[in-house]
Amino acid sequence: MGDAELAVNTDRLRRLLGDQLEDCCDSDVDERVAELRALERETTAPGGDLTALQALGGETRYRLARLLVAGGERCVCELAPLVDVSESAVSHALSSLADAGLVERRKAGRWRYYRATDRATALLDALDATREVPA
Repeated sequence: MGDAELAVNTDRLRRLLGDQLEDCCDSDVDERVAELRALERETTAPGGDLTALQALGGETRYRLARLLVAGGERCVCELAPLVDVSESAVSHALSSLADAGLVERRKAGRWRYYRATDRATALLDALDATREVPA
């Protein structure tokens, strides 16, 4: 929320505070604006967080992350049949996951192996822990 937007909303904020406090003065508005600015700074996500969440947003990437968390280190040739896409598509998806810090890769001869990072495991564990169980 930039200064211009806060300035535009000051009248509305004053009305809100007037309803809440019954008596609102300039210092009440200034205090709330300061609180909102602090809240904005605290909740601005670092770019890496958004990149990780976007990476998990694709079905193939999500499934690959799940497979690597559950099954440990794997080669592309092992993963492709499990997600039913080409090895090229799997490699591209794994590259996106690596760029997001969700998988690590290592090369052994002509083979490339991938494994989930602790961050991927923690994110997927958090999803599991907060998933609603159907009744």
